Amino acid sequence: MPLDTGTRLGPYEILAPLGAGGMGEVFRARDGRVDRIVAIKVLPQELFEDAERRARFEREARILASLNHPGIAVLYSFEEIPGASLVPPSASTLHILVMELLEGETLRAALGGAKLSTKRALDWARQMAHGLAAAHEKGVIHRDLKPENVFLTKDGRIKILDFGLAKLTQAEEGSSGTNLPTQTRGTEPGVVMGTLGYMSPEQVKGKPADARSDIFSFGAILYEMLSGQRAFHRETAAETISAILREDPPDLSTTNQNVPPGLERLVAHCLEKNPEQRFHSAHDLAFDLESVAGTSGAPIASVTLASRARPRLGAAFVLAGLAAAFAAGFVARGFRAAPPPPAFKRLTFRRGMVWTARFAPDGQTVVYGAGWEANPMEVYLTRPESPESRPLGIADASLFGVSPTGELAVMLHAHTSARSYERSGTLARVPLAGGSPRPIIEDVRYADWSPDGRELMVERIVAGKHRIEFPIGKVLYETTFRIESPRISPRGDLIAFFEAKGDFTVIRVVDLAGKSRTLVTLLDWWNLAWSPDGSEIIYAAPETGASAADVTSLQAVTLAGKSRLLLRFPGTLELHDVSRDGRILLGILRFEYQLVGLAAGAKDGRELSALDGSWLSGLSSDGKSILLT
Repeated sequence: MPLDTGTRLGPYEILAPLGAGGMGEVFRARDGRVDRIVAIKVLPQELFEDAERRARFEREARILASLNHPGIAVLYSFEEIPGASLVPPSASTLHILVMELLEGETLRAALGGAKLSTKRALDWARQMAHGLAAAHEKGVIHRDLKPENVFLTKDGRIKILDFGLAKLTQAEEGSSGTNLPTQTRGTEPGVVMGTLGYMSPEQVKGKPADARSDIFSFGAILYEMLSGQRAFHRETAAETISAILREDPPDLSTTNQNVPPGLERLVAHCLEKNPEQRFHSAHDLAFDLESVAGTSGAPIASVTLASRARPRLGAAFVLAGLAAAFAAGFVARGFRAAPPPPAFKRLTFRRGMVWTARFAPDGQTVVYGAGWEANPMEVYLTRPESPESRPLGIADASLFGVSPTGELAVMLHAHTSARSYERSGTLARVPLAGGSPRPIIEDVRYADWSPDGRELMVERIVAGKHRIEFPIGKVLYETTFRIESPRISPRGDLIAFFEAKGDFTVIRVVDLAGKSRTLVTLLDWWNLAWSPDGSEIIYAAPETGASAADVTSLQAVTLAGKSRLLLRFPGTLELHDVSRDGRILLGILRFEYQLVGLAAGAKDGRELSALDGSWLSGLSSDGKSILLT
């Protein structure tokens, strides 16, 4: 109903109209009780003709009012104003939503049909994602996320409007084309809610909407911010629905040359037709946006090196209680002849053991599993520009791999058999942002993701034999010899691995039909990875020869068995991963012997080492002096 300036709704005084639509009329008002300027939305009376519907509305409005996040416009209260309380009085009872009054413009107005800079789009998208995550934590789904429901305040903050109202109210009438909203009465399955052009496929089909539906709508908005075009814009409503269900929008690289590949993959991940293949939570989405935002500046020209110790004799000795220090950094990019001198960037600075490290999908962020300062294994994340690593909250876990879609494969509750190299645990999947791991299969020694991120390869011991399974349950290769470091090729058609045969080790590949062949024979192994194009296998191994015990060579071998030297390095060098642009993630393993003494009556040991490290050679008969080597 129209309200004139000066009309009083209980404690509220109407100051000016702000707008109107099918969801109600909005007014600027003053709350006389606290002298606060608010926005009041007067809701259509037909929403409250049914007592059960009114009770549901009141219940769900209270949940919406509990949301408290800087990225969400505040809903202060839902109130029923009797006609007698109106000034002038009225026969009608009004149902109103009292909301935060915002100064600025909607995202639709801010876009103006043009694309944003990548930096600005990322900034606004990150704010939106954090707002979505806060609401989803409370179990509140928006269901009608669109540029009209995203507000940009004058000080540059993003606020999501009308959170959850698509579930409570009836959408606007009278629009046409791709802006045409659908009817939103009820919340039961089979009732379509949302705005055409931004609805998820499951919403179009009338299926229940969950957090992943909001993520699809978010992806459509982010696509529009980056490209200046609507993701599913068509001439008619029917054609738009068909596009949402069956078509992908044009690649962002065709509409905006400045979009980083990681950001383009993120948008595509949001817009997956199958909700199971999207981000499973807005927290995961926000985390990936933060990662992409950190890499949207100038690319880093050097290659990455992280650290880990394998279950060899030396590493097992470290696990027995001695301290190992690991350096991490970037190594030279490219594998062409006569490459420039390698540049290194150290990533980790703590004492302990890094088991596995991988590049995240953005190619810059590094995820690794480590046990620092004799603590249990945990999964961490770091970036070249930061000296710090952030734990992801996945305790008692080490890393197997990171999928192209940003999902982790981790080893839970690792245990080691009588032979130290047979370390295995429970394979589980978990979002990159952390969360509750989902166990898949037990007693797995290695695992790797398929290039599309849908399947996992595993290596495990069954009936005394090492076997490679891909997908899980399909045996491609089985042997009585030890298998180490299996990795799937970028094309997904081959698996490369080490096979330890007594005094020597070979690199073998097996195809999806189970046919295998040997490429090269080595003295020992220090991990492998595929080159970005899948034409070579990069590996680190100790050099042969009596004087080369402390020299590691980084080499590449083609599928035809032709090897070439990439790098010679003093000490033990381990290869973890190769990025798509040719940077290499490496680990340097160094043992530092530490001597600790526990005096009578003391609770804690005291460092007794000298210089770089000491070994106990003797103890005096009175127990007061020690002899060090």
